[in-house]
Amino acid sequence: MALVGRKFPNITVDAISEMGDNLRINVLEEAINNNKKVVLFWYPKDFTFVCPTELHAFQAALGEFEKRNTVVIGASCDTNEVHFAWLNTAKDNGGIEGVTYPLLADTTRNLSTALGILDVEEVFNEETGEYLLEGSNVTYRATYLIDEEGKIFHESVNDMPLGRNVNEYLRLIDAYAHVQKNGEVCPANWEEGKDAMKADRNSTAEYLASH
Repeated sequence: MALVGRKFPNITVDAISEMGDNLRINVLEEAINNNKKVVLFWYPKDFTFVCPTELHAFQAALGEFEKRNTVVIGASCDTNEVHFAWLNTAKDNGGIEGVTYPLLADTTRNLSTALGILDVEEVFNEETGEYLLEGSNVTYRATYLIDEEGKIFHESVNDMPLGRNVNEYLRLIDAYAHVQKNGEVCPANWEEGKDAMKADRNSTAEYLASH
């Protein structure tokens, strides 16, 4: 079920900082209490393959997110201890050394279950007459953009082999900020500095006629 337009779940989760400090993070409160947007991205598992490329890509763009008053948070179902070991593994050895944003450790799977992003499915057991959960019990590559009031304004879920395009989230944040500031809507492929539209038939017709 789509969560766009709804408040992000009010759930506090274990997390770790780049220095190895154990934290407790509530993403909803991070947005509301700090008056910031949040990009929360989930990846399947530490010490894997596509995942470190994504964590480094978000780190490389961290300054761009900060310019947009946006906090970056990574997340998986691994423990803080595994996160810390990965943070202390060199990039040229498959690690994420140099990543400075916090990582959620959703070991209870409370938040990932609430978001519906775990790789599990209900399977009926004919012998017991019960439905059982089967799957890898890790998350897909889900991404949430959350505004300053805690509302989700974008969500996307990639299958595990498919890495994300970090620049697209910057574009979406720019577009949403434009809507917030100007009350206009952003057409397909809109980027900062391009024409937007008023949400009416005449404005749409004028835009289509000139583009």
